[in-house]
Amino acid sequence: MAVNAQPLAGVQADQLLRDFVHASDALVCIVDGDGRILLANPALQQFTGQTEAELRGRRFWDVYVVPEHVALSQDAVQRAMATGVAHPQEGDWLTGDGERRRVAMRNTVLVDQQGRPYAIGCVALDVTDDRRREALLHQRAQTDGLTGLANRGALFDALHVRLSDGPGCGLLFCDLDQFKVVNDRYGHAVGDSLLIEVARRMAELAGPGDLVARFGGDEFVILCPGASGAELVALAERVAEAVRAPFPGPDEPLVVGVSVGVAVGRPGDDADELITRADRAMYGAKAHPHRQGGSPRRAGD
Repeated sequence: MAVNAQPLAGVQADQLLRDFVHASDALVCIVDGDGRILLANPALQQFTGQTEAELRGRRFWDVYVVPEHVALSQDAVQRAMATGVAHPQEGDWLTGDGERRRVAMRNTVLVDQQGRPYAIGCVALDVTDDRRREALLHQRAQTDGLTGLANRGALFDALHVRLSDGPGCGLLFCDLDQFKVVNDRYGHAVGDSLLIEVARRMAELAGPGDLVARFGGDEFVILCPGASGAELVALAERVAEAVRAPFPGPDEPLVVGVSVGVAVGRPGDDADELITRADRAMYGAKAHPHRQGGSPRRAGD
């Protein structure tokens, strides 16, 4: 559609600016050096449930900033006025109804003709829904779709944190015994149900700081921050006992076992190398099935 720009020729720049600020769905405000609101556009008025007259003169942190961010907001204003620089920020604001919303802010220090700061302009966007979608996508990317446990990627992320920046961790590498027999005889639906139940049992045994992950197929890993070798072996024995308990089956209870390898990672260890040690210990346990439920094999045994 053609637009006739001729009538706009006489519109002054300040009028265009006022019209833009008034029409924008961004939350626009200007505050003075004490944080008092000098200007609030209609979008911000609607967000707060207050008119511009009601907002003008009030400190913005008393209107829509969540209590735990008030001190940060006050400090940001002081620094901006002292340095002439205001940085982008993201924080939580409260609507007039008390709803907490995530807001991304672009802040600009306004200066007079002598270059002295006299106010701060803020253009803010409500990014609550965007952040929720991002969090959901991240969670899905870190979660095994069948069992709901952490997946391999989440496990390696946690390992890198514990080994690179933390005090290390203990690891249990668990591989089900006779699972292929169940899967071949009863089909994938029954096999999947069994894996889901195994995941539930392991999650119940894990401590509050532990991470239970499905490594792939019928392999599971339990990451235990700060656990001693003896504690890891004790947990491995409880896992073996829990997995040995019968599972519901289509015709009769299903019984499988589990081989568990135990390894301890120390600060600076490589995540892949730790997994390899635990995996190797698991195969050692599988090669000595009489030891399952008694003494799960540790790396180096």
